[in-house]
Amino acid sequence: MKRILLAEDDEILRMLIVDTLEDEDCQVDEAVDGLEALGLLQEGQYDLVIIDYMMPAYSGLEVIEQVRQEGINTNVAILMLSAKSQLSEQEKAIGAGADYFIAKPFSPLELLDKVRDILDEKNKIQ
Repeated sequence: MKRILLAEDDEILRMLIVDTLEDEDCQVDEAVDGLEALGLLQEGQYDLVIIDYMMPAYSGLEVIEQVRQEGINTNVAILMLSAKSQLSEQEKAIGAGADYFIAKPFSPLELLDKVRDILDEKNKIQ
């Protein structure tokens, strides 16, 4: 079973994503802000982090930067979700250490396809 951390402050979107991923036999831990996400990342190992760009406490960018700079969960793949879909925002996310980017709004199927691709890619590397 793959372990995923979902950091998203929008409760309805978080519930939709959790339901979608749990149907794929994934264990999903939830964080409602950047501070909680950082704490969970320091406590456990994850296969994938799905993180919102704009969140309370710490932004998704700040969390990613800390994770990458401090070597927390060193092998974790990070997928950034954002309503900021401009190329410059995507470049900021990738520059901070995100591996993937999906612009909001997105369909659950689009997210699921991306998650499957990421986890399949991780399996091939390991």
